[in-house]
Parts: sequence; C-alpha cells; structure tokens
Amino acid sequence: MTSEESILDLISQGESGTLEFKETKSKITKSVYETVCSFLNRYGGTIILGVKDSGEVCGVDETHAQSIKKDFVTAINNPQKIQPPCYLSIEEIHFKDRTILKIDVPESSQVHRCNARIYDRNEDGDFDITDHTDIVADLYMRKQNTHCENRVYPHVTLDDLKIDLIDQCRKIASLRQQDHPWTKMDDMELLKSSQLYQRDIKTGISGVTLAGILLLGSDNTILAAIPHHRTDCILRRINLDRYDDRDLICTNLIESHQRVMAFVSKHLPDPFYLEGTMQRSIRDTIFREVASNILIHRNYTNAFPAKLIIESDQVRTENSNRPHGHGAIDPRSFTPYPKNPNIARFFREIGLADELGSGVRNLMKYGKAFGGADPVLIEGDVFRIVVKTQKISGESATDQPTDQPTDQPTDQPTVSVRRLLESLN
Repeated sequence: MTSEESILDLISQGESGTLEFKETKSKITKSVYETVCSFLNRYGGTIILGVKDSGEVCGVDETHAQSIKKDFVTAINNPQKIQPPCYLSIEEIHFKDRTILKIDVPESSQVHRCNARIYDRNEDGDFDITDHTDIVADLYMRKQNTHCENRVYPHVTLDDLKIDLIDQCRKIASLRQQDHPWTKMDDMELLKSSQLYQRDIKTGISGVTLAGILLLGSDNTILAAIPHHRTDCILRRINLDRYDDRDLICTNLIESHQRVMAFVSKHLPDPFYLEGTMQRSIRDTIFREVASNILIHRNYTNAFPAKLIIESDQVRTENSNRPHGHGAIDPRSFTPYPKNPNIARFFREIGLADELGSGVRNLMKYGKAFGGADPVLIEGDVFRIVVKTQKISGESATDQPTDQPTDQPTDQPTVSVRRLLESLN
C-alpha cells in the first residue's frame, strides 16, 4: 500500500516523463488511456487521478471511485481501446480527506496503440506518432533489440507448461484481489492477457513467448529453449576455494524465487526489528527484492549464470545485464529501467515484486539495519548487488529447516540444538 508520505513526495516532484496528473471527478477521460499507451511505449510511469496539473489535490468523487476503477480495468483489457491489451490495476488512496487513484504503468516490451493510434512520451506530454514512420520504426527497433522475453516459440503448447502452476498463480492473484480478471479467464486467455502468448509482427506466427516459458514452463521445456538457464546459490564461509553449501536452480522463475528465499532463510539470521509497533522481517524484505532482481531483470540471451553468494560478512549477487549506465547507482537519482516488463508484471500480480523502483528503496531503507552499512548496487554488463550482514561464523545462522537439495549435506547441530545442549550441561 502506498503511504500518505510517499504519495506526497511523488506529487511534489511535479509532472514529468514518468509522472502524469489527471483532474478526474466522476469518469475517466480519453487522455488517461493515451497516457497509458505512451507510458507503455516509453519507460513506464505513474498516473494519479484526482490531482490538477499544478499538483493541487482535488480528489475524485468517492461515490464514483469504484465505477472509475471498474471502467478502467474493463477498457484496458479491451483490444478496441488498447492493442495489444494489458492488465493494469488502480490503487485507491485516501489522502488529506480526499480520495485519489494511482495507476502504475510499466514499460512494455511491445508497441501499443490507443484507439488505433500510437502514442509516445516526451517530457510531460503524450504525442501521437502514428503518421511519423521514422519514429514508429525506431520505436519497434528499440523494443525488439531490448526485450528478448518476447521471442515467440510457435511449437510450444499448453502441454509444455505446468498447468498446476498456472492454477496456483490464478489462486494467488484472486486472494490478493477478489475480483481479479484472471479468475474469469481460461489458461490461454490468461497467457494472452499477460502477454505471455503473442503474435510475431515480422512473421505473423503466434506462440508462447520466452517469458511464458520461463515463468510457467516445465523444466524440460525451459532447458530446451535456453539450455544455459540457471541460478546458483552458494554458501562460502569456511571453504573459500569451493563452497560449504549450494543449490543449483534450473526450474521456472516462480519456483526459483521460492528456492532462493529458502536458501537465504537457511543461512542468514533474521534480526529483531520493530517498525512502529509491528515486528518486521527485514531479512525477508531485503532478499525478496534481491531474489526478484536477479530473476526479473536478467538478460536471458547471455549464458552468464545468475549467482547469489553468501559470505561471512556480506551477500553478493551477479546477474547478466543490459546496462543503461555504468558504475555505482545513486538511489537519489536512480531511474529504473525494466529489462523484462512482462516477467516483472507477472511477478507483481502474484505478490513476488512491487512497483518498479521500490526494490532499491527497500534495500536502502532496511539494508543498514540488517548489516550495518548501505547496500551497494553496481550497473554494468554484469549487475552486482552487495548487501552487508553481521559477521557470522561458518555454521548455519538459523535453525529454520529447508527442503531444498544441497550438494554437501552437513551433520552440524542447528543453533536451537546447540542452545539446548548448553542449557542441559
């Protein structure tokens, strides 16, 4: 949920290439959909309904808020309005006794049209570029060269995907949002709505995309499409030349995320942390974002394996990357660029990731409390994250069990067992 403090900070930035205000009272105007289209085609952005161009919060009519949300979700999934259609949701926020609506629009890996027109974003305006063939051609070229997740595999069918995993994702989405559109879609409609099944505009051939295979494919299908796919989790505290524990993950991205988090829980402590009056797991908050980063924003055309390495006083990750710059990232001036927007969007729908850019904010917010220093993020052909931890000995730091396989099982007693033995003695 977006806090009142963060929405105030957002509004204070003023309209820009990635932020648009709309003075909406009882219904959505067509300009909202044009902005959605331009954000999809450019770098994504945020639309706030109920705010004037000047930044003054006027709010939407509370009696019409639900109908506005319903009309928007219906229209955004209608190919007559947005082509290809996409799924976006609206967050309702109560701010200074007024109701405003926030729409987060990710960058898309496809070129979208609104009412059969192509819009692009420049500074704080939306521009119809349909009749400018050179600009449209550049837009298509940028999408094709940047996003490998859209590669179509025409011979992959639903039988090559894990149908039970699709059902699981549908249930998770419905628990997070009771009237989620996925609940009314069959498996193929869900794939198309999530842009995991597309038509290649160069060949006219339709099929499941690489993103669909990575998210929902069987292990054999994934390895047939990209044999080099793997995520390597390594514990290296005592045997620095090799490893003390390891999980080599070669499965779909959803189950990969679960296994990365299980490995982290097995080998890292979860320090006591209060946020207000509520206890919060800062370990899980931090490494949920780290795990999402190495899975969502990877350049899957590169055979360089993603790594998460736990050492005595830090955790390092390495991930193949298409850089938008080089060097250490300054969170104050950081502009997020989604590498695989469709994968990122799917992760958000099932609660494994938040809105674009929130991961860096969470890392910086909780990283120092976790390890005594701010995390370091380094952009380059290999994207690196370094999260400091409290210095730990070579034994497992937690007694939480895990069912994940490891190459080198250990007979060392857990922390709770050692404490019990000490008490008995």
